[in-house]
Amino acid sequence: MNKESLKMYRYFLKDSIRKKINFRFTDQNQGIPAPPIEKICKKDSKRIDLPGPDLWENIPTTDLTMAIGNRKSRRIYTKQCLSLEELAYLLWCTQGMRGDVTAGHAYRNVPSAGCRHALETYLAILNVNGLDSGMYRYLPLSHQLVFEFSDDLLSEKMVVASLGQSYPGKCAATFIWVAIPYRMEWRYGLAAHKVIALDAGHVCQNLYLACETINAGTCAIAAYDQEELDELLGLNGEDEFAIYIASVGKVKK
Repeated sequence: MNKESLKMYRYFLKDSIRKKINFRFTDQNQGIPAPPIEKICKKDSKRIDLPGPDLWENIPTTDLTMAIGNRKSRRIYTKQCLSLEELAYLLWCTQGMRGDVTAGHAYRNVPSAGCRHALETYLAILNVNGLDSGMYRYLPLSHQLVFEFSDDLLSEKMVVASLGQSYPGKCAATFIWVAIPYRMEWRYGLAAHKVIALDAGHVCQNLYLACETINAGTCAIAAYDQEELDELLGLNGEDEFAIYIASVGKVKK
């Protein structure tokens, strides 16, 4: 291994960069308005309402100790579909809103550096009751899905984008977290990027624990074809790009 390259990449894991930044010159402190906390939809986009916590009828009370004790990566799923209620629950647990939006802050059910929440959740839906197969995106502000596109080869394309790993093509839904780095850069400048990666970990761990409560399983995927996945999602790979994936499906009891 190249020692200089190792030094450079290990530097990313540290917080030394913070000592080299003059935060007076971040866009926030220059008076530039905060970027939107949710990616804007086209006006004619198809939206699907999701049931909120007050409408859930089949989501069991969570025993956190049991969920943590049972948590593991699960790659084999049954053919049973996820219900729309279960999907809504998983989305609420991973990116759901908590309280009102104030001054560009959106408090959610996961922590985020500076409450910036630089992630969007895309969903490759293959087997969810009440939803056509296709690509969707979660809208946390309204607790809705927006339909992005359909693709008869979505299952196969997800496998290719996952470097041949089969389970994203055999699950009920694949969560794809997309970074919009400027949301974090606006406040933290060059100190933004490590904390975006940390935020993705917070989100995915909530997904693991939430899956355990509904007889579902998930498997996080960090090895994927960046360019293939970004192209599939219609992302430019610079201002927004995929950073983490997790397949989800029902599992045998």
